[in-house]
Parts: sequence; structure tokens; C-alpha cells
Amino acid sequence: MFKNQPLPFHQNAMPAAQASMAAHLQGKFWEMHDKMFANQQALDRASLEKYAGEIGLNVDKFKADMDSQKVKDLIAKDQADAQKAGANGTPTFLVNGRQLVGAQPVDQFKSLIDEELKKKK
Repeated sequence: MFKNQPLPFHQNAMPAAQASMAAHLQGKFWEMHDKMFANQQALDRASLEKYAGEIGLNVDKFKADMDSQKVKDLIAKDQADAQKAGANGTPTFLVNGRQLVGAQPVDQFKSLIDEELKKKK
């Protein structure tokens, strides 16, 4: 599950979160996520609208949804969930409530997941 946590010191974090949720409303969250990740240096509003068209979204609906209260509320809920879970930075991963913070090597995830799977036996 993916939760948005746009940090205030990243100038394009909130517009990117809004873009991902507006794309989600048209069933293309991951397509927008991947497009933005591949273009991290160009996340201004014009670029986000361009990406929406490139991934096949209805751009007029996308623009309206980006500015909608519904999208703002979805992001606020994600932020509240992150705060409740103690996720103060990005990325933060939770595996059965155990945190893994920051960009980590695959082996760190594997170890954590293996430990959790052993508990299930």
C-alpha cells in the first residue's frame, strides 16, 4: 500500500502528491508514479499536466481533480496515517508494524520479511 507524505521542504512534493491522487481517480496511480519518478527534475504543474496526457488521462478531469478538495482530503488522510504510524520521513516502509526508513538495500527488506515470516510459523 502506498501513502503520500509530501514533505514541506520539497517545493514540488504536494503538487506531485496531488497529481498521483488525481491520476488514481482515473485508475492510473502507478503509471503517474512511475512517470514522475522517471522525471524527478521536472515536477512543475505544466510538466505534471503533460505527463497526464502522456499516460492517457483525461487532462481536463486531471486538472480539476488536482485542485479538488477530494484529492486534498485523500492526501491529508495519508499524512495523518503516516503520523500515526510514526513515519516522519520518506521513504518509510512498514512490515507488520516494523519500520524500515530510507533507501535500503534489498537485503535489509529480505531480512525483515524473513523474520516476520518466521513468526508466522
